[in-house]
Amino acid sequence: MLKILISNDDGIHANGIQTLAAKLSQNHEVYVVAPDRERSATGHALTLHKPIRIEEMDLSFPVAKAYSVSGTPSDCVKLALNALLDVEIDVLVSGINHGPNLGSDVIYSGTVSAALEGAIHGIPSIAVSLVNGFEKMADFSHGAEFINQFLPTAMKVGIPAKSILNINIPAVSLHHFAGIQIAELGTRMYTDSYEKRIDPRGGVYYWLAGEIIETGEADDSDVEAIRNNMVAISPVHYNLTNYNALTLLKEKLEIAEAH
Repeated sequence: MLKILISNDDGIHANGIQTLAAKLSQNHEVYVVAPDRERSATGHALTLHKPIRIEEMDLSFPVAKAYSVSGTPSDCVKLALNALLDVEIDVLVSGINHGPNLGSDVIYSGTVSAALEGAIHGIPSIAVSLVNGFEKMADFSHGAEFINQFLPTAMKVGIPAKSILNINIPAVSLHHFAGIQIAELGTRMYTDSYEKRIDPRGGVYYWLAGEIIETGEADDSDVEAIRNNMVAISPVHYNLTNYNALTLLKEKLEIAEAH
C-alpha cells in the first residue's frame, strides 16, 4: 500500500481529482491537498503577500485526510509536505487535469507545477491530464484506472531524480487505448490574441482569447501520440539549464578571452 498525495489545479471539487482520489483510495492510503477553487495556468506561483487558509474536508469517499487550500497548486504541495501531513509520502499524483498539458502547456500548468514541487522535495511525482477533460460531462474513470494500474510499474521502474512524468491520456475508453508512447514534449503553440472589452462602468479590460496553432509535430512527440489515441508519457525536469549551450558558451568565451 502506497501513501499517495494528490493535488491539482482545477480545485478540490473538480471531477478529475475526485475520480482519481476515489479510485486510488480503494488500494492505497490517500491524502488530498488541493486548491479551494480553480487555479489553472498559475504555473509555479506561490502565495507570499497574504495568508493561506486551509479547511479540512469530508469527501464522499474514504481518504486518510483531505484539505482545501486558498493558495496555488504549488502552495498546496509545500503546505502538505511541510506543515499539514505527518506521514512520509511515497508518491505524488497531480490531476486528473481537465484538459491536456502537452508541449509548451507544461510551462504554464498548475497541474505540472504541483508535480514539480513534489520532485523538488525529492518525492516521485506524476502529473496526469485528460485531453478532452474540459468537456462538462467528461469521463475521468478510464484515466483514473490507468493511473491505478500504472503506479506500481512507475514505482518499480523509478522516476529520475529532479524529474516528473507528465502523462496525457486520450479521451477514449481504456480498451481503446492504442498503447503507451514515451514521448518528447511537442510544440503546442498558441496565438496570443486579446479581446478588448468594456465593463458596465465604462472601464476597459482584456480577455485572453488565443487559439492553438496547428503545426507539424515530431512523430515521437506527446501531441502526435495523443492524435493516435496513445497515452503520452514525457519525463520533465525542473533543472532548466541548457547543458549544450552551457558547454558551447564556455568554449566561445574561452576563445574570445584568448584573443
